[in-house]
Amino acid sequence: MPKKRKSRGRAKGGKGRGDIIQCSMCGSLVPRDKAKKVTAWVSLLDPQLSRELRAKGAIIPRQRVIKYYCISCAVHHRVAKVRADEERKFIPRY
Repeated sequence: MPKKRKSRGRAKGGKGRGDIIQCSMCGSLVPRDKAKKVTAWVSLLDPQLSRELRAKGAIIPRQRVIKYYCISCAVHHRVAKVRADEERKFIPRY
């Protein structure tokens, strides 16, 4: 059977079994090295209020939010793109 991708869709190399995490959108269980990780900084204040406070010189606290998406959710939410056949296939070079 031909290989569709060189890495088989994983980033683990030869490490063996990886951790399993839950997708932030659909809740499916996905290996950590296969999931797409998205880090975002979220402010707890209203954007209008934070803009006014920042203009006055205040420091606005914010939190780092880490989300993991399965491949289907990542493609749906445009975190990952579907690549062309030539880009994703494995071509052995002997």
